[in-house]
Amino acid sequence: MYDYMIMRYAYPVVLTSDSDGRVLASFPDVPEALTDGANQNEALAEATDALNAALAAYVQHDRPIPVPSAARGHKLVPLSAPVAAKLALYQAMRKQSISKVELARRLGVTETIARRLVDPDHASKIERVEAALEALGVDLVVEDVA
Repeated sequence: MYDYMIMRYAYPVVLTSDSDGRVLASFPDVPEALTDGANQNEALAEATDALNAALAAYVQHDRPIPVPSAARGHKLVPLSAPVAAKLALYQAMRKQSISKVELARRLGVTETIARRLVDPDHASKIERVEAALEALGVDLVVEDVA
């Protein structure tokens, strides 16, 4: 039986101009993710990296991943697909109280490999992350937020 957990990994970003004319990007749901750019396009390009890095720190510190709030007129910044998949795995493991050791056992891999599957900073093949999600009864759905 599959356990359905719906999470969209796209967060509303607030863009504001500072006194120097730079555009600041902040995320109400992830206050640690802050960046800026010379203009709105540059700030948005930097925002994805800032968001990925901030949420990777949540994983490293074993904190729950914040649920994105409604956009309310703000642009949405989606996470990269590999990071979103790893966060889905991390959240499924937390919800089901599955340790990395147990994940490794279920997948028939070493604990080191299981740790890397959950680490947003480690490059993993998305097929391996999907296999880990499947082992936990979770489907990964990719959706266009545009």
